[in-house]
Amino acid sequence: MEDPIQLKEEGNKYFQASDYEKATQSYTQAIKLNKDKALQAVLYRNRAACFLKKEEYAKAASDASRAIDINASDIKALYRRSQALEKLGKLDQAFKDAQKCATIEPRNKNFQETLRRLGADIQEKLRIQFSTDLRVQKMFEILLDENSEKEKREKAANNLIVLGREEAGAERIFQNNGVSLLLQLIETKNAELILAAVRTLAGMCTGHKARATAILHYLGIDNICMWMSVDNEEISLAVCNLLQTITDCLLGQGKEEHHGKEEAVVLDTKKDLRMITMRLLEMLVSKNVSGQGRDRALNLLNKNIPRKDLKDHDNSRTTFVIDNGLKKILKVVGQIPEMPDCLPLTENTQLTASVLLNKLYDDLRCDPERDNYRVICEEYIKSKIDPQDMDKTLHAIQMVSGVLQGPFDLGNKLLGMKGVMEMMVALCGSEREIDQLVAVEALIHASTKLSRATFIISNGVALLKEIYKKTKNEKIKIRALVGLCKLGSAGGTDYGLRQFAEGSTEKLAKQCRKWLCNTSIDARTRKWAVEGLAYLTLDADVKDDFVEDEPALQAMFELAKTSDKTILYSVASALVNCTNSYDTKELVPELVQLAKFSKQHVPEVHPKDKTDFVVKRVKRLLKAGVVSALACMVKADSAILTDQSKELIARVFLALCEDPKDRGTIVAQGGGKALIPLALEGTDVGKIKASHALAKIAAISNPDMAFPGERVYEVVRPLVSLLNTERDGLQNYEALLGLTNFSGRSDKLRMKIIKEKALPDIENYMFENHDQLRQAATECMCNLVVNKEVQERFVADGNDRLKLVVLLCGEDDEKVQVAAAGALAMLTAAQKKLCSKMTEVTTQWLEILQRLCLHDNMKVQHRGLVIAFNLISADQELAKKLVESELLEILTYIGKQADDPKKQHIINVARDCLTKCMDYGLIKPLSQA
Repeated sequence: MEDPIQLKEEGNKYFQASDYEKATQSYTQAIKLNKDKALQAVLYRNRAACFLKKEEYAKAASDASRAIDINASDIKALYRRSQALEKLGKLDQAFKDAQKCATIEPRNKNFQETLRRLGADIQEKLRIQFSTDLRVQKMFEILLDENSEKEKREKAANNLIVLGREEAGAERIFQNNGVSLLLQLIETKNAELILAAVRTLAGMCTGHKARATAILHYLGIDNICMWMSVDNEEISLAVCNLLQTITDCLLGQGKEEHHGKEEAVVLDTKKDLRMITMRLLEMLVSKNVSGQGRDRALNLLNKNIPRKDLKDHDNSRTTFVIDNGLKKILKVVGQIPEMPDCLPLTENTQLTASVLLNKLYDDLRCDPERDNYRVICEEYIKSKIDPQDMDKTLHAIQMVSGVLQGPFDLGNKLLGMKGVMEMMVALCGSEREIDQLVAVEALIHASTKLSRATFIISNGVALLKEIYKKTKNEKIKIRALVGLCKLGSAGGTDYGLRQFAEGSTEKLAKQCRKWLCNTSIDARTRKWAVEGLAYLTLDADVKDDFVEDEPALQAMFELAKTSDKTILYSVASALVNCTNSYDTKELVPELVQLAKFSKQHVPEVHPKDKTDFVVKRVKRLLKAGVVSALACMVKADSAILTDQSKELIARVFLALCEDPKDRGTIVAQGGGKALIPLALEGTDVGKIKASHALAKIAAISNPDMAFPGERVYEVVRPLVSLLNTERDGLQNYEALLGLTNFSGRSDKLRMKIIKEKALPDIENYMFENHDQLRQAATECMCNLVVNKEVQERFVADGNDRLKLVVLLCGEDDEKVQVAAAGALAMLTAAQKKLCSKMTEVTTQWLEILQRLCLHDNMKVQHRGLVIAFNLISADQELAKKLVESELLEILTYIGKQADDPKKQHIINVARDCLTKCMDYGLIKPLSQA
């Protein structure tokens, strides 16, 4: 279509049908093709109306301004701009536009009312602004006065934080020399005041690029990094959040708000981002930085350097870090905590660095980039290998160990470097315990994949057994045992591919459980026992024994709740194994026979991996308190909680939610809350599993209890994501049940479901051949039609929505009939237009209505009679049509029945229908004779 006028008409039709997206497209196309000025103004103001409906207020104001530039007295454009500016908080400008509208049409009550409202709002804004200035001044006076009472100071600090989060408050603090005063608070060295100041600054930076940039330059990145380096977890974390907020603004992420003139200022953020990145990399190798500070720097790099979306071709941030900081990250990975020259570390630092190495490697786009990465690693490690200096060599082996925990393929290549394997073997035979410790850990990480483990199986087992027998040191003993566990589980869940002799695996597991429960051993060493069990629980005998051992489970859960997050993956792996929530390939019987005939290996299922055993294990885990441990693991604000770990936790949750009777327990222990972030972030598989677990909970729980407060709105998107043809039928069905439950709660929830674009999918499932899916979708729609916007969709021309609901009322499936008749009863009650439309959409409407009114199921019958009453009430002509049909006999038969408490509501509706017909004069009352 090339005609702007036709495109405008098309846009108008879409707008009337509430399809604002398509209307916008039509107007945009017309604007491009149009040459006529007057029409251009109309198109811009129409598109502004679409943007208002879509809540894109900055675009609405811009389009209305363009229309006003062409015609200064375009009253519709002026009013639309006034509405948009009001929503953007620019009340004085909105007032001016409303004033112009009132001048052009002085008698328009709408304009007068808008002027009154805006005038009152402006007065209130000025009052608040004046009082805010005084409050800010007062707060700083209290905070900077050392003689103030402690309680007063705390209250002032909290008020300041709250004020910093509000746009008006943040602006007042900023304008009144607040940043300088906040800096004074930080310099007091008082921990509470420092926290208050840093949190206020973070609030002020949120969603405001210009202010964030100004604050960054005023405070100085060196100061921010210095504050983050302190050995105080709360302060370090607060400063980290401040730097993340500033980075989000510079990258254009996070909560974006429009602030008028700021949009016109072009801020070059690349320079600032590079400066932040360089300082963070310098923090990694500085001895003056605390372990907490190092972790924060690594977490910030993990979060902001690799691309979020691989479709974005720009990976320059990653290549910059590799060129300027890869050696620094390798240095952190190569640290040995037992050595005197070690940098300050926490238990999480080195694994976080390995995760960063992996993310950077995965973010590279081509082989030359990967080769460059490998060469830097190889050269750096080579420079550390020195047969004359054992300590230096130890760092090299530790680096290889760290890379193996990151980009594994690269780690394998580094293992193949000349001298690396030889040094590992030599260190295993060393007399020094530290040498053995590093070598054993390197061996463990080297034997991760079955294909790679062949060399290690032939050489490593002998080495590890030798160390295990010789050493008196428990730390080394446990690590050697884990190496053996890992090699012993190389066959996975395949019962026929056991590496060790019958019973050996159970013995290894028993020893691991014993160490796990021994609290006299340090947590870092007990963590290795969990690592061993993560491999051994692939064996069904081991997992069955493990879940029976409640003290061992409790010990593992307690470790999972500690600040050491390096254990997360091992705990999650062990739980996935115990609940059998890993993916299994279905064996085709014919192919199994063929494989046996050709003497190929066929994977065998262990008898204890059958369903009844798995169910028992799940019950045991729930009884031992697995949900609170998982909820605690999900809260870890660390790069160590990788997407893979999240996926494992989501798999466990889904397995736990299988039995409806257990879902209440899971919710009570915080499972519902923990699943929301898992459903929104992570691998695709992980998000689907977590969304499915949420759907299972949402389908049968009271949403107010399962997801209290605002949290319930966050659950809608994961449920809608399951309404997809790529998901299986059970996922579709349980998501629809969850949405049905939600849509019956409140109109705010119904609006959220509509906003997430779920309606077209729900309508598609109403066409489904599968009875249960069709029923669930119809029930969901029955709840949604209470909403005005949904009703408008049914009223709009050019769709078959109403026809589908009418035809579903004629289905044989009783549950579908109940839902469809309920939807139709509500629609015809709310929208009179739909009463006449119902008679036009299908010729079978009257026959279907009569069947509803005569139905054996009282629910269906009542709804049918309500529909009949709505049609009669809507229009006399329609009532006449019904009276002339057999429906009058049906109504008379029901209405004449004697009063009966069980079906009184049905009899009353039939009588109401007859009374209405009498009022119209279509029927006469029976004579009194």
